[in-house]
Amino acid sequence: MKLTSLTTAASLLASTALADVDTRTVTFENEGSTLSGTLYLPEGHDGSPLPAVVVTGAWTSVEEQMPREYAEEMVERGFAAFTFDFRGWGKSGDLENQVRFKEDPTAKTSDIRAAFEAVAELPEVDASQINGLGICASAGYMVDASSGNSLVSKVGLVAPWLQNSEIVEAVYGGPEGVSGLIEAGRAAEAAGGQIIPAAGPVGAEGVLMPMGGYYYEADRGAIPEYDNQWNNASWEGWLTYYPADHAQSFDKPLAIVHSEAAAIPQGVRAFAEGLASPATLEWLEDVTQFDFYDNPEDVTRAADTVADHFRAD
Repeated sequence: MKLTSLTTAASLLASTALADVDTRTVTFENEGSTLSGTLYLPEGHDGSPLPAVVVTGAWTSVEEQMPREYAEEMVERGFAAFTFDFRGWGKSGDLENQVRFKEDPTAKTSDIRAAFEAVAELPEVDASQINGLGICASAGYMVDASSGNSLVSKVGLVAPWLQNSEIVEAVYGGPEGVSGLIEAGRAAEAAGGQIIPAAGPVGAEGVLMPMGGYYYEADRGAIPEYDNQWNNASWEGWLTYYPADHAQSFDKPLAIVHSEAAAIPQGVRAFAEGLASPATLEWLEDVTQFDFYDNPEDVTRAADTVADHFRAD
């Protein structure tokens, strides 16, 4: 694992205070690309090792969106936290063949594993207490990256999107809709990629998420750092990825926070039924998927649950 941290002088220049949080940039390597991440520490921290949380976000997201929200919450609760941009997104390097904006479950899972390795080398981190926190789509990637991984102590999932074949068909227009998207994805792949906007207003055409809300609002997720791009070559990998079926191989203590008002709660139930060990399941009332990303009250409640889980003996 090649790990690059900023020098002390550069770190002082690059560090920013976010409330009671200091940050510094950390880069690391995976499969030939350089990934850009951020280490979050309590303001004025003396450099001694802290238990840590690697935080990952929803599909198409960058680290300055919901990952930063939860990283700051974890620091307020006594942890170091680490966020990063996946390959092909934000400030990180490309996927193979200079591909960008591809939602690739296999690649993103690999990036999370590499992030755990990078975090374990940081002097401010207690390598015996590294936890994973996956939000929305990256919940499945976090499950897969943590399973059998000796670097990972515990896992928390917030508003997890855990799909299986039945859920995929229900969400994406039945067997015909899924087949059509897979064929479109293959055509885009053969053409070297086809990039469309990820988010747009309600009813917009040619947009992945034509619904307004979080990703489309400048005071929420539509921040300058957000790529707002989607590569249609993503479809086959995404639609054939079934993390709700991966519970049998999962071997970490787990806490999940979700709501019946958020996305595909049936996926959480399917995953939980397959777990070999009991998990902490916290169901909040009337919390939407986007509320989990940045609504202060809901973020605080979710962060409390996962932090308590990470601290428990």
